[in-house]
Amino acid sequence: MPLLLGMPLLQVSFLLLAVMGGKAEQYIPLAFEKAERPLALPEHRARRSSSAIPSGQEAPVRARQPSLRAGTTPGTLGYAVPAPVSRESIPGGAAGAAAEGRGAAAPPGPAGGARGAPAPQPASPAGPCSAAAAAAMKSLCLVTVGVLAMTLLIASISLLVAHVFQTVVDLQVKQGTVLKNGTETFEAWEDPPPPVYMQFYFFNVTNPLEVLQGATPLVEEIGPYTYREYRPRVHVQFLDNGTKVSALNPKTYVFEPQKSVGDPEVDLIRTVNIPAVTAMEWTRSTPLQFATEVLLLLYQESLFTVRSVHELLWGYKDRLLSTIHVLHPEIDPVFGLFSKMNGTDDGEYVFLSGETSYLNFSRIVEWKGKESLSWWTTETCNMINGTDGTSFHPLISKDENIYIFSSDFCRSLFLVYDSSGAVAGVPTFRFVPSSMVFANTSVNPANAGFCVPAGNCPGTGVLNVSVCKQGAPIFLSAPHFYQADPKFVEDIEGMHPRKEYHETFLDINPLTGLVLQAAKRMQVNVHVRKLPEFIETGNIRTLIFPVMYINESVLIDEASASKLRHVLLEASVVTGIPFVIMALGIVFGIVFIVLVCRSQGTNEESTEEERSPLIRTS
Repeated sequence: MPLLLGMPLLQVSFLLLAVMGGKAEQYIPLAFEKAERPLALPEHRARRSSSAIPSGQEAPVRARQPSLRAGTTPGTLGYAVPAPVSRESIPGGAAGAAAEGRGAAAPPGPAGGARGAPAPQPASPAGPCSAAAAAAMKSLCLVTVGVLAMTLLIASISLLVAHVFQTVVDLQVKQGTVLKNGTETFEAWEDPPPPVYMQFYFFNVTNPLEVLQGATPLVEEIGPYTYREYRPRVHVQFLDNGTKVSALNPKTYVFEPQKSVGDPEVDLIRTVNIPAVTAMEWTRSTPLQFATEVLLLLYQESLFTVRSVHELLWGYKDRLLSTIHVLHPEIDPVFGLFSKMNGTDDGEYVFLSGETSYLNFSRIVEWKGKESLSWWTTETCNMINGTDGTSFHPLISKDENIYIFSSDFCRSLFLVYDSSGAVAGVPTFRFVPSSMVFANTSVNPANAGFCVPAGNCPGTGVLNVSVCKQGAPIFLSAPHFYQADPKFVEDIEGMHPRKEYHETFLDINPLTGLVLQAAKRMQVNVHVRKLPEFIETGNIRTLIFPVMYINESVLIDEASASKLRHVLLEASVVTGIPFVIMALGIVFGIVFIVLVCRSQGTNEESTEEERSPLIRTS
């Protein structure tokens, strides 16, 4: 066994073959013969070696050579091996002796060889070992890069399919969107930082006498008269262990002359005399009809009146209403389209905090102590759905409907996805009122509940809200009858509906549910017609007569937008981690391909002799 451990691999192989095949006499001498043969170099390497030695000179001998024990010769790879044994000497003793410390006889040179030529030196063990180690290291690097690239790609695809990081972000948003005292969400809900502006546009009638004779009304738009709107929530109380929040929402309007076309206390508007029309509608076919006609003649009231913008908005004491107030105290003697709405609230709201479900964030469940309305004729139409339009639940999708309850409209309505965009660098979904909201009953049978009295439906795009306006014949629509029945546009000269100016919309960030930009646009109209009982109506045609419209708009301020952009950037970094991993996988994949191609190119450029084994067996 010690003898085998000291022998090269090739020599051991021949010995094993001899033993296994029973032909020791044939293979054992061959094994030791191979051990004596020097390392065979390729032809081009031999040329390089011989060219390095000047002609007629002997190759120098290394100053230091490994000493060999007696009875050994230099091995093929430079290791000491047992001296070759002849066949005759196998049974007993050594037949050939090797001089200690000297190599075997040098093979003859190309021309028979010079006598006394030095023997070839043993190859350094570091050369072949280093080449093998380098090759192994190269293969290891290739395998490592390839495995790493594949692992990264598989991991990134798995993360994307499983939505792992998106789920983490969504969970954080859900947990943060709850009305809790002391949180940023609650503070922004209690006192919204973005400025809100209310703009009023009036329709001035230029041909009142012709209208009374049956001509088409001609109106011109005058405005805007802009007011800054302040709407903090006050008297906030948490109910039912924090699952509900009650609050009042008073609104205060401050005139903005720089954003207005004139002075509301000076500018005059000729429009329909709403108190007179209301009184005539109240008393027709009643015992008070004659008294009302006498009062109209006494006060010289007409179907049209001239008032300042300020009076039409914030109210004036009407003589006719003051007289009626004596008989009916519930009738307010002061008339104004926004009378008693400056510095006051429209009733107490109860909201859900979102504690139990993020979908219920800021949803209204009660208004003025009631969970539903009582003005309309069906349960569905009387439902209070959605929020007040200032905030919404997070994680909004394009497929869902956004519900809003508006006391101005006296009903709930829903908005649908319209388009995607960006406001102040923040991505948004734009939602607009569905065409089904104000559609006639032939298109949307569910709207039959808004026809009061039953069956009295005004047509597409118009809503009769007289039941919630003390019986005044008020009809609401979009400005300039946008998306309404074309007959309403044709009945009034001066109507020019345009989507960009007259459509209500909400721009909402889908991740957080925050409103970045919005515009609530609503037109106030009066239903006028010829009443034979009252000569003041003349021969006027039956019309939905436009009086004014509002544009209540909001745009996020830069400070809030900057904070929101920072939040969205953090969310994008987290959700983008799978893409970063995928990019790294692609980079490592490219590196792997380049290394493989270079390795194949190197093998193709080598010669046949370079690709031949260093150890030749024959």
